Amino acid sequence: MSQHVLLNSIDHKDLKVITTRSAALGDNLWFSLTFPQEFRSVQAHYPIFFHKDAATGQFYSVALFGFQQNENLFLSDAGWNASYIPLSVRRQPFLIGQQTVQEDGIEHQQRVIHVDLSHPRVSQSEGEALFLPYGGNTPLLDEVGEMLEAIHHGLIDNNHFIDVLVQHELLESFTLDIELDNGQKHQMIGFYTINENTLATLSAETLGALHQQGYLQAIYMALASQSKVRELLNLKNAQG
Repeated sequence: MSQHVLLNSIDHKDLKVITTRSAALGDNLWFSLTFPQEFRSVQAHYPIFFHKDAATGQFYSVALFGFQQNENLFLSDAGWNASYIPLSVRRQPFLIGQQTVQEDGIEHQQRVIHVDLSHPRVSQSEGEALFLPYGGNTPLLDEVGEMLEAIHHGLIDNNHFIDVLVQHELLESFTLDIELDNGQKHQMIGFYTINENTLATLSAETLGALHQQGYLQAIYMALASQSKVRELLNLKNAQG
């Protein structure tokens, strides 16, 4: 069970985080959240699709690492075999929290760093320190803060991006049928992609608006990333 607490330099002065990559440390994910500002880096390695939350109906942009639950085809004994790991994965075991602070008698919400003490990356004996011996943040913790801030703003922007895609009916569900070299067949369902036929019918005015928002580039990066499905399949075949 998760144990989220507000990170602080007193209670957690000796806390360390293991930064290597393995299934035992929670990296056996078959997809993770991403967002338009990250698409340029993500699409160089992973297919980008859209996933619908069954409970809320909300769509999310995701980077795909495998074809089934708990399958990350980029993981090996050597670690994570790609030069870019999405921020939503790299930020573990940290997450953004909110706390109420008062400034000049006025209350407002401030974003703070929480840590999941139950996460396998958290340790007292191995890994990288979060706080310097005599106080202050280590470079790792400063990087964590930057990552969480980027994710916070990125996911807000992603909500706007999804709204635009839905508004213009640019999302369509698809089923991915794959057959491995050994004859095994897999079917991946529950994901969505960009409807290229609908995209082709959009007016110049609409395309201009998408470009101004930075979303036209994101759309084409998502489409281009689908070529990485073949590389995923090659990894799957190589691993037997």
